[in-house]
Amino acid sequence: MRVISYNLCKHRAAGELTSLVEAHAVDVLCLQEADTADIPTRLAGLRLADATQRNRLGLAVYFRESSFRLGEVRALSLKKSLHDRVLKPAEERMLGVRLHDIDAGREIIVASFHAAPLTALNSLRRHQIRAALAALEDLGPGLPSLMVGDYNYPVFKEKLGERVREQGYELTLSDSRTYTRYRFFRGHYDFATSVGFDIQTVRTLPQGLSDHLPILVTADVDTASRRLAG
Repeated sequence: MRVISYNLCKHRAAGELTSLVEAHAVDVLCLQEADTADIPTRLAGLRLADATQRNRLGLAVYFRESSFRLGEVRALSLKKSLHDRVLKPAEERMLGVRLHDIDAGREIIVASFHAAPLTALNSLRRHQIRAALAALEDLGPGLPSLMVGDYNYPVFKEKLGERVREQGYELTLSDSRTYTRYRFFRGHYDFATSVGFDIQTVRTLPQGLSDHLPILVTADVDTASRRLAG
């Protein structure tokens, strides 16, 4: 399975999506900072699973209709930062979808995630990540789960990795940095947390109009995982 996650930077990079999907034979596309009132229901062979409705700039998940059938969808509001309370850019910061793999005859969970901005504390972002992963477990108990997106976590990722592993998940960074706009804040912002998947690669793709670079996750379901259901 090939999954792209892309923060569109206030929807500026929306025009790049068709070429990205086609160039990389994408199965699932996860977006952040999308104008959800201005995105298509179908995109280069992918179908829109759902998009958040209460965000000024929201999340969206697309999937390849020939490979998957859509199951339950869940959007989640997470603990708010001061930035969220004042400017209200994002009410819902996680969008998870349950997909049935038609060929393999099994179900998986894929989610798009966007943590609070750098004005918030890392402790708040860890709280948001923990709550998002718990919600995915409720969406599909025991199913392989992959959550990708903008974690806004450029430093102390080792500590985050420890906390994620405590929940049974693994944290995987891309092969090069994903945010380059400000000199002192450059680094890895966009990555993946997973359980029940064998993550082969997480590759940073060339930069487009966004201040974030898209990442391409290549993964297989880990058939030896104790969490694999069905």
